Amino acid sequence: MDMNTLILFVIAALSINLIPGPDVIYIVTNTMKGKMKSGIKASLGLGVGYLIHTLAAALGLSALILSSAFLFTLIKYLGAMYLLYLGLTSLLNCYRKKSKILLEDTNKKDTGVFKQGVIISVLNPKVAMFFLAFLPQFIDPLAINATQNLLTLGLLFSVLATSCNLLYASLGNVLFSSPKAQKYSRVLEGVSGTILVGLSAKIALSSDEY
Repeated sequence: MDMNTLILFVIAALSINLIPGPDVIYIVTNTMKGKMKSGIKASLGLGVGYLIHTLAAALGLSALILSSAFLFTLIKYLGAMYLLYLGLTSLLNCYRKKSKILLEDTNKKDTGVFKQGVIISVLNPKVAMFFLAFLPQFIDPLAINATQNLLTLGLLFSVLATSCNLLYASLGNVLFSSPKAQKYSRVLEGVSGTILVGLSAKIALSSDEY
């Protein structure tokens, strides 16, 4: 795996994880009702779920590579369409001034935050779909170490996602309790959406290497 691919992966992963989605809402809500400690527990719980999805995706995609490089490439381009959908949705939310930051009641008791985070992540089909859509974009199925690359990128993505979540946990009480929360959300969605659309275009317009 070359350095350009790795850099592109990191940029794309960060842009996706900075989009204020359900995971961010869960983290910020727990931060605001239980302070920083609860936000960290929520972030780490979600992180464990990401690791489980990483292993599942890596094993599944590896099996697909062994059975058919063509099918893997097909999954790759279907995944590119899914990333395009995510990007356009983010840009549309930014344009319409719609934010996903709608915090829940913060008076609920803080119990089992870590365990709940793991369950939320593992049982979320959208997370599994995302892993299957995202990882193939950076893998050559004909490479000797394709399986190792899948696992490495999946673990890297999980670390980056958890880092972003911890950032939200530390800043959530400050940023999203202010009147400018909607503005922050729009900016993040606009930037992230642009990067995702650009990534999809790059995949669609690149030569077929496989």
